[in-house]
Amino acid sequence: MYERKIPVDLSCPLRLTMSLIDSKWKSCILDELRHHSMRPSELHRVLPEATPRVLDLQLKDLVEDGLVEKNIFPELPPRSEYSITSLGMTLIPIIDAMLEWGTKNRALFEKKHRK
Repeated sequence: MYERKIPVDLSCPLRLTMSLIDSKWKSCILDELRHHSMRPSELHRVLPEATPRVLDLQLKDLVEDGLVEKNIFPELPPRSEYSITSLGMTLIPIIDAMLEWGTKNRALFEKKHRK
């Protein structure tokens, strides 16, 4: 398991919050799970730019942080689903604000990031 080289600064609320959603895909995963549970393959399908390994690692982190819950169904073949927890739902207003900001300011950055 990955261990942070620099520990999270618990005295700074901003750093604490950023440590939970600091990766490229964690916010996207939470955004996708806000409406319904998803199997790992479904998440891979809706976030095709992310490699399966990266998504799996970030899902593991989200589960460890208590933002996402993994449900394993006792059947053959085994099936698992991820769902957002009530703690994870408290981050949705932050994600919504980020989505709104990105929508409002997209034109300012299109030229820079267009390939």
